[in-house]
Amino acid sequence: MHRVVVLALDGAYPFELGIPHRVFGAAEGRYEVVTCSVDGRPVRTQADFSVTVERGPEALATADTVVIPPYDPDLAAAEVPEPVAGALARIRPGTRIVSICTAAFLLAAAGLLDGRPATTHWGLAPRFRRLFPGVALDPDVLFIDDGDVLTSAGAASGIDVCLHIVRSDHGSEVANRVARRCVVPPWRDGGQAQYIEQPVPGPAAASTAPTRQWAVEHLKLPLALADLAAHARMSPRTFARRFNDEVGTSPGRWLTRQRVERARQLLEASDLPVDRIAGEVGFATAASLRQHLHAAIGVSPMAYRRTFRAGDRTRAQPVPGR
Repeated sequence: MHRVVVLALDGAYPFELGIPHRVFGAAEGRYEVVTCSVDGRPVRTQADFSVTVERGPEALATADTVVIPPYDPDLAAAEVPEPVAGALARIRPGTRIVSICTAAFLLAAAGLLDGRPATTHWGLAPRFRRLFPGVALDPDVLFIDDGDVLTSAGAASGIDVCLHIVRSDHGSEVANRVARRCVVPPWRDGGQAQYIEQPVPGPAAASTAPTRQWAVEHLKLPLALADLAAHARMSPRTFARRFNDEVGTSPGRWLTRQRVERARQLLEASDLPVDRIAGEVGFATAASLRQHLHAAIGVSPMAYRRTFRAGDRTRAQPVPGR
């Protein structure tokens, strides 16, 4: 069983601290999740309570994946405190390491992000850049998968990166079931904007949400902006503006992402030929599907299918979060 070890640091945020247990723990017994601290002692949180952790840093040496939730940003620095450095030294080479929000500061201070792409909470980006100019920081995305190191933005993006890991390890069907159990959206692309302008709508303002649901149910159709706008009973210009306010991207880019995601599900769970799958999700040709899938995750449809048909169903090809 794949073991996930969560490292609770002083000043931890309780919400994010619980995310790995909630997500990986809902993955039908595929993961074992345990929590440790740098010294085995209770950990102070950002709430009005501390948490008792049963394990010390020795648990890190048993991890297949280490998740480091965020902690008090005032404690984030350019150097790793000695007790924490000693704990990190126990992590075995090749272990997958995941940071949520301010934990990216710790990975950067430990030298694990040198020359690599990474993200953190958008509000901390200026400070991060000052401290770690050698990291290719992108504060505009929800998470970045750089193979053995994944970084995510603040708060709920921790759910997104954990679901992404489940999807990469075990496929979309398992990840979607986990999302349903957790009552969260099954998929938010890592490249989605962290901060979306969404003015509070007036009482009579229409939302694009019903049209988005309708589009997902009719991906086979050649949907154009005019079709979406007509369904929403808006002008194309108004629909595009409101869509971007609500989702953080254009209708066209969003629609392509939905088609790619549906194609991934069909490649994993069906024996349909690639050209049939292309038609089912609304791509005009198999070549178009290959182009969009490769742009999204860096592999061809057949290579993707082979990955999830492998007997051990280990991790897929690295899936960029951008």
